[in-house]
Amino acid sequence: NTVFQEVTKELSPELLDVLENARKFLTTTVADSTSRVYSRDWQGFVCWCEEHALSSMPSSVDTIVCYFTSLAMKGFRVTTIRRHSAAIAAAHKESGYPTPTAHPAIRELLKGMTRKIGSPPNPVDALLSEDIKKIVQALPSALIGVRDKALILLGFAGAFRRSEIVGLDVNDIAYRDEGLVVLLRRSKTDQNGEGRWVGIPYGKNADTCPVTAVHAWLEASGIEEGAIFRGLNKHGHVVSERLSCRSVGEVIKRAAQAAGLDPNRYSGHSLRSGHCTQAARSGVAEHIIMQQTGHKCRDTLKRYLRLGTIFKENSANSLGL
Repeated sequence: NTVFQEVTKELSPELLDVLENARKFLTTTVADSTSRVYSRDWQGFVCWCEEHALSSMPSSVDTIVCYFTSLAMKGFRVTTIRRHSAAIAAAHKESGYPTPTAHPAIRELLKGMTRKIGSPPNPVDALLSEDIKKIVQALPSALIGVRDKALILLGFAGAFRRSEIVGLDVNDIAYRDEGLVVLLRRSKTDQNGEGRWVGIPYGKNADTCPVTAVHAWLEASGIEEGAIFRGLNKHGHVVSERLSCRSVGEVIKRAAQAAGLDPNRYSGHSLRSGHCTQAARSGVAEHIIMQQTGHKCRDTLKRYLRLGTIFKENSANSLGL
């Protein structure tokens, strides 16, 4: 990083160690998952520039305009193109160059794309309470089924993101008379690690109680510290590595298929969206849902609320058809 180029000369070993830690802090300004996506997007831009004999670093505004336009012509969503823009900006900042994507021409281009081609949401189906009950009943009694049951019920009750589920450690949960208290140390909207407490109440039915399911998994797996949700080897034994975000989606799809549901309609996000949609359908107040989900913006939540009440609050019901 260019920040350190002039300060590394004639430093003591102690200060060099301090400097190395400073580098690590600077490289963790975004989440690891975001960093991986940015890296992939940046490499895509570099390859495109090489194919057209253009400079990717530093890049010109004209080059980026052409690149974004080519992405749009290939059918990329505007939200995806904006993500590419963020990746290019991050790469330039890291290399000490001005951010070309901040140019007014780029902003106007993206605005124009939004008006012209739009960026409609394409959400996967939400898993509602009845779906969750079907899925839980269809899970095997083997250790993998015990784990998947805990993951699904906890993720649904907590309205957790995939990264939040797999990021949980044993010391992040505490049992209370009312249920389970979960500490989310970091999330998509909390990159600074301030943390957020989420309450998971006991379920009305023991078979679908998230607190009971988590306790059963920890007892059966023998996990006492570290990652709560881990993989299993080919012999069905628990390994030390925590599950990946992708694994959550695989768990959901496998469980949905076993329950007779179409696995292609669901993903790891179906637990979180399902909580929001089900709560809205049940008449839960908006601010209470946001308290559980951690949404900071009502506009983001409103899409789920609309889906939850799309038939209940519908003027077509009064047409007498």
